[in-house]
Amino acid sequence: MDIRTIKLFLHLCDSLHFAKTAQQMHMSPSTLSRALQRLEDEVGAKLLQRDNRSVTITSAGLEFQQFAQQTLQSWQTMRSRIGPHQDLLRGKINIFCSVTAAYSHLPELLDQFRREHPLVEISLRTGDPANAVTEVMQNRADIAIAALPDTFPNSLHFSKIEDIPLSVIAPNLPGPLQEQLNQKQIDWPSLPFIVQDHGPGRKRADNWFSQMGFKPQIYAQVSGHEAVVSMVALGFGLSITPEVVVTNSPVRDRIQMLQSPIDIPVFELGCCCKQNRYEEPAIKAFLEVL
Repeated sequence: MDIRTIKLFLHLCDSLHFAKTAQQMHMSPSTLSRALQRLEDEVGAKLLQRDNRSVTITSAGLEFQQFAQQTLQSWQTMRSRIGPHQDLLRGKINIFCSVTAAYSHLPELLDQFRREHPLVEISLRTGDPANAVTEVMQNRADIAIAALPDTFPNSLHFSKIEDIPLSVIAPNLPGPLQEQLNQKQIDWPSLPFIVQDHGPGRKRADNWFSQMGFKPQIYAQVSGHEAVVSMVALGFGLSITPEVVVTNSPVRDRIQMLQSPIDIPVFELGCCCKQNRYEEPAIKAFLEVL
């Protein structure tokens, strides 16, 4: 039994999918199967039950999972203590965030973290923030900067950074849409809207439409707030969007923020990680920067 095999097993426990784990751990499914078989032979029990459609963890597998988590955490703690710079933390953190967060919040966090822990390697991927929680759940990221969703998994930890206001945004270009917005009483149901295709941003928009009492004309459903802002700036419609995305957008001069007739709840922005990995030295140190 070695540390890499323990990591493979823990990844399988989370993904419950051999092909996904094999791909993300950079090996073939057959190699992964052989590694699991060797581990089960060494443990002396069946750890995962697999058929053509699903993978489940056996009772022995659940017990071994706890042992594997404790062993991996102890290993990482020990490595950080006996390295050539015993007083400096070592390791690697995979971070996922939106392009906007990489401009607005991550630089300050990384500057402070690197001053305190210069030997920790940082790997960054950007993408749709609506997928942030999933990235952590599926072990593609150790930490993700995310808006706290209405339903948050108990298996995750969330450390708040700040509240992010949302606004109704519209293009400020001359044309028929601008003429409608200039009316004394805006006819909201007649206006085209651009919304996210899923995630907390879409739920905020759907709740706003519901409270306003009308079924919206959806011009487009897109991934990512940055894409939404770009389409609004091009004059295709209105949207409900975090203000930080607008202020950090290169097309912010083409956008206006409108007064919403009703309050729009803020986003709680923060960092999330798996609850059972919170005590890992590098992850805990990064979250403590918050």
